[in-house]
Amino acid sequence: MAEIDDIDHGLLRLLREDGRRTFSEMAAEIGLSVAAVKRRVDRLREIGVITGFTVRIDYAKLGWGIEAFTELRYPGTTPVAKIVRTATDVPEVQEVFTIAGDPDALIHVRVRDLGHLQQVIDRLRRAGDVTGTKTLLVLGSWTRDVGPVDDLSRRPPAR
Repeated sequence: MAEIDDIDHGLLRLLREDGRRTFSEMAAEIGLSVAAVKRRVDRLREIGVITGFTVRIDYAKLGWGIEAFTELRYPGTTPVAKIVRTATDVPEVQEVFTIAGDPDALIHVRVRDLGHLQQVIDRLRRAGDVTGTKTLLVLGSWTRDVGPVDDLSRRPPAR
């Protein structure tokens, strides 16, 4: 586990709120010099706590307004790498979660319309060793903009 202090937690909070925030803005808010903030952010990147910076996109405005989660089932002998490869070969798949139990994987899909969703599901069903699917259509969503790092990372892990 990476060793970070309260100042690092503050910088992470500021960057989660706005990844385009300048070092100067963060320095003023945290109470450090710009150079000290830059050193800390660079260190957080070097040790892998910060893995990148991104943009949030409203996909509905681009014509990709339907989201779904599809459960995928495979024979018990299917290697996890093959499960992941089946889904990552489909461009509409946004995320792949391999999970314990039934089903074997949960994938997040983004499509233009319901006909497009049907085509994607059919493509997944024909791919590899898929033995079954179940699709759940997303009606709405909520995302936590401030992550658990503010509170949970300071607690010792449960035993």
